[in-house]
Amino acid sequence: MNAKIITDFEALDQLIQGLSPSSITVLVDSNTHEHCLPALQMQCSSLLDIEVLEVPPGEESKDMEIAYPLWQSLAELQVDRKGLLVNLGGGMITDLGGFVASTFKRGIRFIHIPTSLLGMVDAAYGGKTGINLGELKNQVGTFKAPEAIFLSPAWLESLPQRELVAGYAEMLKHALIANPDQLTQMMELGEINAESTAPFVEASLAIKKDVVEQDPFEQGLRKALNFGHTYGHALESLSFQLNEPLLHGEAIAVGIKLALQLSVDKTGFDSALAKKVNAHINQHFKVDGTAEAKAAWHLMQNDKKNEDGEVRFVLLKAVGEPLLNQVVHADEFYSALAKIAES
Repeated sequence: MNAKIITDFEALDQLIQGLSPSSITVLVDSNTHEHCLPALQMQCSSLLDIEVLEVPPGEESKDMEIAYPLWQSLAELQVDRKGLLVNLGGGMITDLGGFVASTFKRGIRFIHIPTSLLGMVDAAYGGKTGINLGELKNQVGTFKAPEAIFLSPAWLESLPQRELVAGYAEMLKHALIANPDQLTQMMELGEINAESTAPFVEASLAIKKDVVEQDPFEQGLRKALNFGHTYGHALESLSFQLNEPLLHGEAIAVGIKLALQLSVDKTGFDSALAKKVNAHINQHFKVDGTAEAKAAWHLMQNDKKNEDGEVRFVLLKAVGEPLLNQVVHADEFYSALAKIAES
């Protein structure tokens, strides 16, 4: 699952040339097509002679109704197994593009160029691809690493503030599961912007990289990366059902708050620290996420991490000490949700 990390355009050019692809296709959404692709082509001559496939922005595009016509387009373009797909966009594009590439003709090569903070620190790295199955997040996918990931913090300068803040949630998760010092530094951030988050990007990605290298196929340790995601994914799915869609990171921020409260209730996690982290989240994320509890519980019963019909959470004993496969019962969930609703 290791992917080469590239941080300058010359190295990206050299890598693409070295792959000698029979064709290059770039997958974008309408935003990255307009704002990112022209700048990328100015810096990377290897991406001048390309075909472009565009999908609508947003989580709704991670769907079989979008994947199928992308496969059809690749076939119509006569892309063969030596072709290259370049995924230029946020986490939706890298998830979707990785899935399409890894399944087309049983797998063609692909490169991720994440343009969002979420994509840079989380979605693009780790070799997971996926699309949603109706209301259920990431239920269909593959394990397949890209040839490389190109990181350029310059993309963050043009990122909408809401998306930048949403990506910060995954960085906070990484610090909670693995790095107390980084968490302390992040707690001191008064404002989330491209400049303030940039120093944490490589450190955050390094945490995910270390976990993935130890457990590439999520048999154990890698499950720790799902901290905050059990309720977060349910909340995200529910928000689409209610036509009030949340960004992934916004839902995960609320999921982190709930997981911290469950950790206080069940594992002895420091309650004062949990309150401090949750106050930090409340400062930057204006999402309640505590309504429709019964509907969220129903969705969590379909979570990929569940076993034997039991809802499983990742909890924390302390910062840097994740506990995997923790069974949470309905009464415990409702109790913790009520507590964070009051905070």
